[in-house]
Amino acid sequence: MREPVFSGACTAIITPFDESGAVNYDAFGALIEEQIASGIDAICVCGTTGESATMSIREHIAVVEYCVKKVDHRVRVVAGAGSNDTSAAVYLSQHAQDSGADALLLVTPYYNKATQLGLIKHYEYIADRVELPIILYNVPSRTGVSFTAETYKTLASNPKINGVKEASGNFSLLAHTRFLCGEDFYIWSGNDDQVVPMMSLGAKGVISVAANIVPQVMVKMSHLCLENDFAAASKLQIDWMDFIDALFVEVNPIPIKTALDLAGKAAGPLRLPLCEMTEAHLELLRSSMVRMGLLK
Repeated sequence: MREPVFSGACTAIITPFDESGAVNYDAFGALIEEQIASGIDAICVCGTTGESATMSIREHIAVVEYCVKKVDHRVRVVAGAGSNDTSAAVYLSQHAQDSGADALLLVTPYYNKATQLGLIKHYEYIADRVELPIILYNVPSRTGVSFTAETYKTLASNPKINGVKEASGNFSLLAHTRFLCGEDFYIWSGNDDQVVPMMSLGAKGVISVAANIVPQVMVKMSHLCLENDFAAASKLQIDWMDFIDALFVEVNPIPIKTALDLAGKAAGPLRLPLCEMTEAHLELLRSSMVRMGLLK
């Protein structure tokens, strides 16, 4: 029986840039140390929140290598390695494996709008060429394609496919997946506002954007669920909803990097086509952070 890559909270960590646009490794290292000190269960590097879509292949590989070395086996490292080009995904996956990452996060191919058979062939092709456990990533709002529960069932038969980061917001899909797939096909919430309801249906935790700035909150929320204290976890989910909503008032990772900068964490600029927040949204985010005690 497969074991989950992690249980609890995994931070989908940002990639800090300096004013020249280069990766700010000093700031990145400080963020990693802060995450580990806060009790996070895993770190996901070079995902959507890490702005992997605007990284060169060389940068992507270097950032994964740095994260793995900095973490030094203290928590699990999940390396983003997805692409809409299957051969590119294999290349990134093999380099992540060589770097010492613990698992891979592979988003559905975007723009291509693959069929369900195409998705199966894509992931099986990658799985045949790596040894690391694979976490699928379903985020149809960004990629234009969603898994079906039947496709999950087919992919779950592959021992290297550990489960899925589900960010579709589709609870019917989640329930049908839990019904069709075995107990060792694991699910993680990809939405910070749905951690508790998804874990009540059997998810093992969350791959979280909010954990970049409130790791203790996301750890506590997910661990309360793992302990079957859904009443306390639900209160925490509701108490933080306003702030979580503010983190998605514009497309991720614009608000989370802005929030980190406001809190003095040196997230740095975004890369185009991502850009600074509008003044109205910035004020909404700042006000929410003040209410939650994250800013004075």
